[in-house]
Amino acid sequence: MGFFDIFTQKIGIDLGTSNTLIYVGNKGIIVNEPSVVALNVNSNEVCAVGESAKAMLDRTPKTIRAIRPLQNGVIADFEITRAMIKYFIEKALNHRRFIKSNIVICVPVGVTSIERRAVEEVAYDAGAKKVRLIEEPMAAAIGAGLNVDEPVGNMIVDIGGGTTEIAVISLGGIVASDSLRIAGDDLDINIRDYIKLKYKMEIGIVSAEKIKMTIGNASKRFYLSGASEGENPPQEMQIRGRDIVSGLPLNMTVTSDEIREATIETVNNIVNAIKRVLEKTPPELSSDIYANGIYLSGGGALLKGLDIFIEKETGLKVYIAENPLNSVVMGAGKICESL
Repeated sequence: MGFFDIFTQKIGIDLGTSNTLIYVGNKGIIVNEPSVVALNVNSNEVCAVGESAKAMLDRTPKTIRAIRPLQNGVIADFEITRAMIKYFIEKALNHRRFIKSNIVICVPVGVTSIERRAVEEVAYDAGAKKVRLIEEPMAAAIGAGLNVDEPVGNMIVDIGGGTTEIAVISLGGIVASDSLRIAGDDLDINIRDYIKLKYKMEIGIVSAEKIKMTIGNASKRFYLSGASEGENPPQEMQIRGRDIVSGLPLNMTVTSDEIREATIETVNNIVNAIKRVLEKTPPELSSDIYANGIYLSGGGALLKGLDIFIEKETGLKVYIAENPLNSVVMGAGKICESL
């Protein structure tokens, strides 16, 4: 190690549509905050980033706009993304500006060369010394503890906020893959639109996300706290919103069965994408997947009963990564540590 290497920090970044996570070498995950930025409309200055900015979603006056600069896993607003990443990196490094960083950033499988270049430029503008991009499913597989370097087929399904990344990995490379620009955010939109259509009641996207996390489900059956499998009795949740007809505040109860009905089309799209990747997988690797099963990571993996639903549709065993929310950034961290 050279003398100046002590001033270079290794950083792994999961630049997600919903959340940005940053891993710092020898320290672990330092930043885990929403990918949201609040802007002053008049001055175009950044008012807040991360948790404080997300709290402003659908609650801001006309002079402040809270936005997500990443859409479907790629940069939608370059300048705002650069400001957000710079803020998060400085926070991760405790505002030590003299430290240069070697950064590993995760990107969706199907990104274009222009989109890849935009991510690299954002990282360099934020102070990176060197930048390396890695596909999200590869990082998720490494973070989930799969042996990606072995001549064995492993299937990983990473369901994030903006994209669902599906890949079959063997010998350190992706053999078959699909990147679906449908994921957790679409489930929130499904719930919001369902309640609006059925009950003539308008709710915000933050409320829809809370409903998904509380009573969202893909199957009536799910694994209980032990190893046994049981049926999920219908759950209820009180929600508040605005009556579309009268314009007045409204309170009502929705059930888990209704939420499953609202989201089933998006869940089916994800399952169909998994089937398409399985169809493209070479026979020898297919036999490995039959023996090893499918691994789920990302926030979408936490949807109740999703593993049971995929098992039923594919006939394969499905496992949820030990810490699905952190799988991608942990994989990025392991890669940057090994560089």
